[in-house]
Amino acid sequence: MKGPDQSHWVKDEFVLNCSSCKAKFSMSVWRHHCRSCGEVFCDDCTKRSISLPELGYPKNQKQRVCEACYTAKTESLSKVADPDSKSSTAAFGNAVEKETIEGLKRLYRSGIKPLEVQFKFGEFYSPIMTDADFDAKPMVLLIGQYSVGKTSFIRYLVGRDFPGMRIGPEPTTDRFVIVAGNKTNDSTIPGNALAVQADKPFRTLQKYGAQFLDKLECAEVDTRKGADILDYITFVDTPGVLSGEKQRIGRSYDFTGVVEWFAGRCDRILLLFDAHKLDISDEFQAAIGALRGNDDKIRIVLNKADRVDSQQLMRVHGALMWSLGKVIRTPEVARVYVGSFWDHPIQNKQFEELFLKESHDLLKDLKSLPHSAVVRRINAVVKRARAARIHALTIDHLRQKLPY
Repeated sequence: MKGPDQSHWVKDEFVLNCSSCKAKFSMSVWRHHCRSCGEVFCDDCTKRSISLPELGYPKNQKQRVCEACYTAKTESLSKVADPDSKSSTAAFGNAVEKETIEGLKRLYRSGIKPLEVQFKFGEFYSPIMTDADFDAKPMVLLIGQYSVGKTSFIRYLVGRDFPGMRIGPEPTTDRFVIVAGNKTNDSTIPGNALAVQADKPFRTLQKYGAQFLDKLECAEVDTRKGADILDYITFVDTPGVLSGEKQRIGRSYDFTGVVEWFAGRCDRILLLFDAHKLDISDEFQAAIGALRGNDDKIRIVLNKADRVDSQQLMRVHGALMWSLGKVIRTPEVARVYVGSFWDHPIQNKQFEELFLKESHDLLKDLKSLPHSAVVRRINAVVKRARAARIHALTIDHLRQKLPY
């Protein structure tokens, strides 16, 4: 008879401290595995117990689990307990999504991560994944030249100001700002602190150096006071892309490399253009080039389009598509949303109905991200598994060819 599934358990000898309270293990502080996630905790952090028949344990026996797994399991069960509830279908869907993510974690820890560690996959390609990479909310990356309305666009969607927000005609956003939601108070987390938090998927950004981390921060918004969209989506505001003489000065960090890092992890990439700024500078072209391989995530936003008349708008749209055709080398035509995405009234009233429809379509696209995020996670893990296998076979072949 097949026993309980323990293939995802982390090996004892690899863990020196409790995964929750960080207590150091000793003769008096013993190691205990959470039967659900497989991580190692102390006795105080694994007082809870639940049934885990899906992992091969008897249905009538409760198993030791950590606080996080107990909370996730009991919340999922309570939400789907009432079949007559109006939200039962959505709750069941959320429970299935959570269970799928947990299954992906177990699969990665047991089947893919050991191979990556053995053949040092993380040093050649993408770093080893953590639980935060799986649990992260869908992210939306905004890229564009300065004063095209990136920060105003985020404020338009969030519905209120967020910490550290600055809006003006001059280049105001000089850093990468991650706008996320929480259930406490509005706060700002500096980049150096953000890059070492285990519950955030930004630890691998440390490789870009201290000068970049000084240009990184996280603006956390209390969603109890509004900004409900941040319960499901995280936005990444970027510095305005340089042009003219400014781009020759350069930056103190690898801007293109950072854009490529975020592009690989974001679920949607929005390229913003001002109706009066359609030129694509060298730095902007390099940033768009860094998005290669993520073409399905890209959407174009033609912002501030209410400041031109209908004939000018037609010419502006054509000029934009012509410019993009030279830098985005795909056979498909990118989806372009036209409008004026900020809180001010539309100046050209003849476009009001068109802009409302475009705004509705864009919001619909963004709202679909949480439901498609699980599929993207599965796709990313499958893609990573193939890359890790090819890497391992290549390294093994080279080892066999060595003369010693």
